Amino acid sequence: MSNRRSRRGRIRPYTFTGGRTRSRHPLLVQTLVSVADADGAVPATLPPEAERIHEMCHETRSVAEISAELKIPLGVTQVLISDLADQGLIYIHPTITGHSPSENQVLERALRGLERLFQ
Repeated sequence: MSNRRSRRGRIRPYTFTGGRTRSRHPLLVQTLVSVADADGAVPATLPPEAERIHEMCHETRSVAEISAELKIPLGVTQVLISDLADQGLIYIHPTITGHSPSENQVLERALRGLERLFQ
C-alpha cells in the first residue's frame, strides 16, 4: 500500500485517466456501483486505481465513497468507474434524480413516510 501512496504523491491524478475529465456514463455522487460478475477475473492490464475500485465494489458503494476512500478527485473516480463499466467489469445502478414523474412519486412517498416518522 505504501507504494501506491508514494505513487499518488508523484503522479497527478488526471494522468490515471489520460487527461480525461468527463465520464461517458452519468455518474452522480450518490450513484451506486458494484462488480458486474463477482466471480470474474480482473484483467492484469488494469491500473492499480481501477483494480482497487473493482475490489471495493464487491460490496455496493457510492461514487462518493469510492472517491473518498481512494483519496482521488471525484472527476477522476467517475472516469475510472465509467471505463470499468465500458469493459463490463462494473455495474452502474440506476439513480433516482427526481426528473421524471415516476421518480417524483417515489420521492414524494419517501418524504411522506419520513414526515410520519417524525410526527
